[in-house]
Amino acid sequence: MNALTIRAETSEGKNEELTAKVKLLEQENMAKEQEVSSLTHRNRLLEEEVEKLEAGVKEAKVAVDESAQHGTQNESLQRRLQLLEEEAEGADKNLRETNEKLRQTDIKAGHYERKVQALEESRDQWETKYEEMAKKYADSAKALEDFRHEIDTL
Repeated sequence: MNALTIRAETSEGKNEELTAKVKLLEQENMAKEQEVSSLTHRNRLLEEEVEKLEAGVKEAKVAVDESAQHGTQNESLQRRLQLLEEEAEGADKNLRETNEKLRQTDIKAGHYERKVQALEESRDQWETKYEEMAKKYADSAKALEDFRHEIDTL
C-alpha cells in the first residue's frame, strides 16, 4: 500500500513535471509563431521594397536611354542605376535570408508541435495509469475494510 502511495506521488510529480514541460513548449511554440509572424511581415515589407527598387531600376534605365545626349547627366544616372541595382541585390539577399529563416522557423515549429503532441500523449498515459492505480488502491482499501469488518463480526 505504501508502494502504491509512493507510486501515485511519483506519478503525480511526473505529471506535474510533464505539464510544466508542455507549458514551456507551448510558450516556446508561441514565441516561434510570433517570430514566424514577424518574419512574414518583414518578408512582405522586403518584397514591397524590392518592387519599389525594381521600379526605380526600370525608371533609371529609361532615364539613361533618354539622356544619352547629355554626358554629365548620363553618368549621374548610371551611378544612380548602379546604386539601385546594388540595393536591389542587397534586398534580394536579405529576402533570401529572411525566407531561409522563415523556413527554419517553420521546421522548428513543426518539431516543437510534434514534441508537444508526444508529451501530451505521454501525460495522458501517465494520467490513465494514475487513475488505474487510484482505482486499484480504492478497491484494495475497500477490500481491506470489508475484511476488517468481517473479522470484527466474527
